[in-house]
Amino acid sequence: MNWNPMSTSPAPTPSLTPAALHRLVQEGRAPRLLDVRTPGEFRTAHIPGSYNVPLDTLREHRTELLTHLDEDVVLVCRSGARAAQAEKALADAGLPHLRVLEGGIVAWESAGAPVDRGPERWDMERQVRLVAGSVVLATGLIGVFVPGAHLIGTAIGAGLTYAALSNSCAMGVLLSKLPYNRGPRADIRTVIAELRSAS
Repeated sequence: MNWNPMSTSPAPTPSLTPAALHRLVQEGRAPRLLDVRTPGEFRTAHIPGSYNVPLDTLREHRTELLTHLDEDVVLVCRSGARAAQAEKALADAGLPHLRVLEGGIVAWESAGAPVDRGPERWDMERQVRLVAGSVVLATGLIGVFVPGAHLIGTAIGAGLTYAALSNSCAMGVLLSKLPYNRGPRADIRTVIAELRSAS
């Protein structure tokens, strides 16, 4: 019996390019858009008509969301990584074949597609880079005087390596809990009511 290594690899996450999504929107055939970024990121810039359901809220309430969603949904985040995690969470709960906006809101804006803007905030990736870089720099300098302090920076480096390999980020999750990133809480009842009224 021949073993086919391709048969055991997970199927790629279905995606939709910004150009294809923009065309659907212009034709009045826009799918439901669920933006899984933090409320703070969503308020800074989002696709008009999209619903903010942060990734942790989506995971926690995915069974409630299922009854108000069909497969005509596109998941949006900054670059596509969190949206792919949301797609997997909803697929595991029984709603397969959802699509992810390829390149996320960054690619959408780069394509010149419209966004609704609010107060400017740093996106999560930039915040992670700032905190990780600051810790590594500080512990490197302190390590000149305090033996072993550089190991904190090494631990941060190990955490970032794990984050890249697992496509998750514990530091990002922690930073998303800060008031700066939370903004107005995405209330699941409000989101479900909006989804129901748009049906």
